[in-house]
Amino acid sequence: MSDSSAVPPLSTGLAGLSTLRQVQTRSISPENFDGSVGGGGRATEGTGARPARDLGQGWKVSPSVNIGGGETFELGRIDGAGRINHLWLTTHYANWRTLILRAYWDGSDEPAIEVPYGDFFASGWGRFAQVNSEPIAVNPNGGFNSYWPMPFLDGARLTLENTSSADATVYYQITYEVGGDYTGQGYLHAQWRRSNPLPDRENHPLLVEIEGSGHYVGTYLAWGVNSPGWWGEGEIKFYLDDDDRQSDGRWPTICGTGTEDYFGGAWNFDVPGQGYTEFSTPYLGLPQILRPDGLYESQQRFGMYRWHVLDPIHFATRLSVEIQALGWHSGGRYLPLHDDIASTALFYLDRPTTNRPPAPTFDTMELGTNSAAAPHTSR
Repeated sequence: MSDSSAVPPLSTGLAGLSTLRQVQTRSISPENFDGSVGGGGRATEGTGARPARDLGQGWKVSPSVNIGGGETFELGRIDGAGRINHLWLTTHYANWRTLILRAYWDGSDEPAIEVPYGDFFASGWGRFAQVNSEPIAVNPNGGFNSYWPMPFLDGARLTLENTSSADATVYYQITYEVGGDYTGQGYLHAQWRRSNPLPDRENHPLLVEIEGSGHYVGTYLAWGVNSPGWWGEGEIKFYLDDDDRQSDGRWPTICGTGTEDYFGGAWNFDVPGQGYTEFSTPYLGLPQILRPDGLYESQQRFGMYRWHVLDPIHFATRLSVEIQALGWHSGGRYLPLHDDIASTALFYLDRPTTNRPPAPTFDTMELGTNSAAAPHTSR
């Protein structure tokens, strides 16, 4: 595009920062709920009103919001065309798998993003782990950051649903721009699925028959192991366009060679003398390894991400993605596993809505950590 206002920041990196663009930056937070010009810091009521009682207006009167059990809170609504460039949120770790983040583009009633809060930020196990990647950064202690560009042509709406019976206090900021040309840019979608446990000899689906033109940009897996031994021998498979409608069956164009291979590791993520070893890089990582404690936490659990920022997977009409869970049988034979696999799949599409799985619920997200939290519907 000849218009410099259309330059996407992640495609140009540091070199693009010097480009002068005729756009305006806005920000939505509890101190400026609508992102209006000159609208920040005006609150006289809010979660910080008591600490600010000696100082008054302009002194952090409304830094956060309380979302009641069973309630859905609108984080932000933006009219017209624009692009969200940064999300920052934080809340208590007990809420990471009870809140659902949703995003709606161009006035749609159907969300394009519908993912548990923690999983969207590569933190699916309700425990802090540092994530040092380009689109997602998770910092001490629970500072969640997303730099996935989220363009839209006719409005955006972001919400958080609290599926728990307990209230959730959330701090957040949505930084976005308006005034640019966002035609030709895809809409960000994110879908969450969980197999718990994975049925016998079935693959875990990440995406199922997504229709449209676009490119796949990211995978996060929260993987709980339910068997002894190595668990990551399975392949990831990308079915592009007519791959699943071939005359001799269903065969993928892109087929990985093993789970740890896809996430950029090798040889079981095992450094001799250290065992499973965490790592976090700009585009791929295994930032979280949760080991058994000899009591209630009986299984190993892992958090892994693979961002296709430099190598997006393009499709013209259709996309399906799935991953296997394989270990080892005696005699050097593969062993199909029945693990707990929760996936978050991110992709850009030429339309603001597409087919999607059932929405996450308190029960489908639950981690089984003996938490006192209960689903709101149990009242």
